Amino acid sequence: MLLDPLDKIVQNLPYGAGFKFVDKLLEISDDRVVGIYRFRESEPFFQHHFINNPVVPGVILTECMAQIGLACLGSYLNKDEAIKSFAMTENHVVFLKQVQPETTVIVSAVKKYHRFGKLKVLVQMLDENENKVAEGWMSGMSGS
Repeated sequence: MLLDPLDKIVQNLPYGAGFKFVDKLLEISDDRVVGIYRFRESEPFFQHHFINNPVVPGVILTECMAQIGLACLGSYLNKDEAIKSFAMTENHVVFLKQVQPETTVIVSAVKKYHRFGKLKVLVQMLDENENKVAEGWMSGMSGS
């Protein structure tokens, strides 16, 4: 069975199952990517952040945005190169809303520039009801 090209990008991300925050890419082009992830109640960080009122830590929300906005888009843009990783180098993200267990988020990123192995994107995260969760910018570099 042949994999859909979008599924192949997600499958080839260099993260293990416990740290991959991309379920599916909905669209990708040279200028934009959109993907989704559902934060399942079984995620280990919910046991400890916060007790009796679990929310997704901001660092995990940032990682989800980086995996979709930088790693997936970077992998797509560098399809002719063998990239083993795409590391975030800097970011500025503003959080507007908490994310509870069993929430699906939609991450979209628009390319600002891509040159010399460096990618910068404007990124935003919405919840399943299209409420804005976070927005900002990120940049990263490909590694071999």
